[in-house]
Amino acid sequence: MKKVEAIIKPFKLDDVREALSATGITGMTAIEVKGFGRQKGHTELYRGAEYVVDFLPKVKVELVVADENLDACINAITAAARTGKIGDGKIFVSEVTRVVRIRTGEENEAAV
Repeated sequence: MKKVEAIIKPFKLDDVREALSATGITGMTAIEVKGFGRQKGHTELYRGAEYVVDFLPKVKVELVVADENLDACINAITAAARTGKIGDGKIFVSEVTRVVRIRTGEENEAAV
């Protein structure tokens, strides 16, 4: 099993959720986060004063998928989240060694 973490633009969350659902992937967690990469923030004007916004709002999507669903998951996120502009985000994949469903005690594939 793999844990997929994707940092995306907030307005792309619904598109990503729909794309994942279309591939048969259910269950995900979305967290509002702030950060920056190559974008390095931007300057805004508020009441005549300029200020720098260092951390930009993003959404972090987390889900655990079976190994055989990993490519479909990554392809769905990439296609749905891409705008072609700087700051589209990143996808991180890591190994999951154990999953336990708290309510039933099911483990691993049965718990996902």
